[in-house]
Amino acid sequence: MKGLARRDWLTLAALNGFSAIAMGAFAAHAVKDPRAVEWIRTGAQYAFWHTMATFASAALMGMGAARARFAPAFFLTGSLIFAGTLYAMAFGAPRWLGAVTPIGGVLFLIGWAWLAVSARDVDRTDPR
Repeated sequence: MKGLARRDWLTLAALNGFSAIAMGAFAAHAVKDPRAVEWIRTGAQYAFWHTMATFASAALMGMGAARARFAPAFFLTGSLIFAGTLYAMAFGAPRWLGAVTPIGGVLFLIGWAWLAVSARDVDRTDPR
């Protein structure tokens, strides 16, 4: 099975960024419950940062760090789980869903660690 192409990851990242901005604006202007506003704001913030991380992954791929192609899967799946569970709780989902939120955070960490390893391939002149 072949993975997603770079353009597919970038398209998904752009949609993730769009939804992060939309949710942040919604929280700022339409949500009255302070706890719900904070959950949405946190989810949107993390989703947006990981949108940018996905674009950074694409940049590294363009510089010869082929292994960076795996990081977007961690970043965007992490966004879906992390932000998604926070958004869901803000809209009334059961609070136990908050126990799932850290799974998204762990995926973020794996993505960043993977990106760090991948960055070692940039400007590599030694074939080792």
